Amino acid sequence: MKKLVRILVVATGGLVCMGAAGASYLLVRKPAVAPPLNIQVAMTPERIARGRYMYTLAECDGCHSLRDFTHFDGPLVAGHRGEGVEFPKEMGLPGRIASRNITPDVETGIGGWTDGEKIRAIREGISRDGTMLFPMMPYERYRKMSDEDVMSLVAFLNTLAPVKHRVERSEVAFPVSVLMKDAPQPAGHVPPVYPGDRRKYGEYLVNTAGCIDCHTQSEKGKPKAGMAFAGGERFQFPGMLVVSANITPDPQTGIGRWSEQDFVHMLLQFRESAEKGSPLSSAESFTLMPWLNFCQLEADDLRAIYGFLRTQKPVYHAVDSHPGFKPVATKK
Repeated sequence: MKKLVRILVVATGGLVCMGAAGASYLLVRKPAVAPPLNIQVAMTPERIARGRYMYTLAECDGCHSLRDFTHFDGPLVAGHRGEGVEFPKEMGLPGRIASRNITPDVETGIGGWTDGEKIRAIREGISRDGTMLFPMMPYERYRKMSDEDVMSLVAFLNTLAPVKHRVERSEVAFPVSVLMKDAPQPAGHVPPVYPGDRRKYGEYLVNTAGCIDCHTQSEKGKPKAGMAFAGGERFQFPGMLVVSANITPDPQTGIGRWSEQDFVHMLLQFRESAEKGSPLSSAESFTLMPWLNFCQLEADDLRAIYGFLRTQKPVYHAVDSHPGFKPVATKK
């Protein structure tokens, strides 16, 4: 989500500096587009189950479903999975930005799309009609999703309950509407990453989950050099603000003192809330970290994620997750 926001300042400045010829070229050029695969995904129980898991790992509900932010971590509102939402203006996005309805509804969703068109949209950022998807949809990361996993994800999407909910197309402001044409790229063949290679598998999981996007602070529209996974990125919602945590191995300000079991327990402790309902939220507890989703991941995959994070450069960076929050004093 934040990766796109980081480029806005740079994009605006870059276009101003271009001459008329260069600007004209940017206006008329087309994004890289490959034809969709001619494929029909086999709807096996195993593939659907894996697709559900990938849907959870990729946190698709986070952007495509109506969520109740009056409760901790904004749980899914029943009956609204995948219907698409318009993002609040407080996020500072370039224009009116909305996610698509990804349910199988034929009229307002993707029920009329082929499986190949769905795969292309997920990994390459090209809609059925050949237009670009706004890069808040993290297809630049999903480009690394294996062929088998993206087919599984499509299989699960095909099982969603159709929701008739029309979402108006995003209207991306100039110049971002022009400069984002570099984002779509053909994915080609992507082989699987096997769990036996723990570091590569952990990296694959972290990439799919988008940890670096939220946990890396930006400055003037670009990720700050040397601050990967060190937290400090601000997320502004109506009446709420949260700052991402440092998840580098720094022992003072990151997760350097956490054991593998500490890390796994931190995620799994939210399973009861995911199953029975999360408590009411407040300015102090507001979060966009998908605890309710990630707590459903397999413990062994959480260990792989932890293992990969431990290989990253430790960065000393103290973060206040809820700056300006002042607890109400209790009367004596």
